[in-house]
Amino acid sequence: MIPKARLDALTDGIFAFAMTLLVLDLRLPDGFNPQTATDLLNGLSGLSGQLLAYVISFFVLGARWLGMTRAGAPAETVGGGFSLWMLAYLFFITCMPFSTMVIGRYGDLPPAVWLYAANMIVPSIISLRLAPPGKTAGGWLGVTTLIGSAALSVAISLVSPSNAMYAYLLMLLPRMIRLVWPGSRRAAA
Repeated sequence: MIPKARLDALTDGIFAFAMTLLVLDLRLPDGFNPQTATDLLNGLSGLSGQLLAYVISFFVLGARWLGMTRAGAPAETVGGGFSLWMLAYLFFITCMPFSTMVIGRYGDLPPAVWLYAANMIVPSIISLRLAPPGKTAGGWLGVTTLIGSAALSVAISLVSPSNAMYAYLLMLLPRMIRLVWPGSRRAAA
């Protein structure tokens, strides 16, 4: 048996580190030397693809962390099986900065979209495995919306890879449902 507090500390540290690393790929090109405000604004607007990937990844990681804190194992200790699944989950969390960098730089190529989508889908499936009976890390609606958004992005990438990331806007749907129908909190939470 492993003290759950130790696993929680590792989880918090990995999420904090992964969320911080995401921003490191947001940078202007080497040798960029704007002379005017327009030059700088044009350079910053060139980061739109990277910025979109960063924002989506940051909020997905935040939602995953919140989900894991809400649906974590209630016991003081956890077994080896739970710990191994949690390490597999955390492995994919640590891959998020890499897949975000790839989609931010090469979002016009389908394999970049596929890698990013895989890095969204696999930990989502693992989170369903980690959730205690009757609870889901991130809520069924949130997790299935994320999986659906990722699958839709893959489908869109076959036609228009540069527009595939917009599929992740569907992740706003559970939040909007909660605002419109407050009684649906359990389904979307």
